Amino acid sequence: MIISGSVVKYGDNIDTDVIVPGKYLGITDYEELGRHALEGIDPDFSSKIKQTSILVVGENFGCGSSREEAPVALKYAGVKCIIAKSFARIFYRNAINIGLPIVVCSEASEKLNDGDMVTINLAEGVIINTSRNEVYRTKALPGFILEILKDGGLVAYLRRRLT
Repeated sequence: MIISGSVVKYGDNIDTDVIVPGKYLGITDYEELGRHALEGIDPDFSSKIKQTSILVVGENFGCGSSREEAPVALKYAGVKCIIAKSFARIFYRNAINIGLPIVVCSEASEKLNDGDMVTINLAEGVIINTSRNEVYRTKALPGFILEILKDGGLVAYLRRRLT
């Protein structure tokens, strides 16, 4: 699975309450929920991510409460992939379960900047910064996770396997 796009970058310890504030948790229209993603740290995030698509963050992304709405909001805002130094475990699983690709890569998290163009090969664990001709290596995602992502999430993956 290969994903390409340009980068928008934020810092460390962005928790789920910042990703999608509690006042929006009642929204059942995912497109609407996506319009409010990360608005607490960047009111223009929703419009920026539509032009960029790759979210790069620092350590401990998605910490805090285990709300599934956080990765859902990011996915429906237009995020194609998240690259981080580290993720909170529950956020990591929730992202995979809803079909949002995520990659742990400290080097990429540190070196990528806003506007950099990247190509991410999830199966091989390679991130190419085509803006600066740099390659960052990370652990390839396991085959079953790639299948879940390819199907668009865990429910679709299980539905396909059970029919």
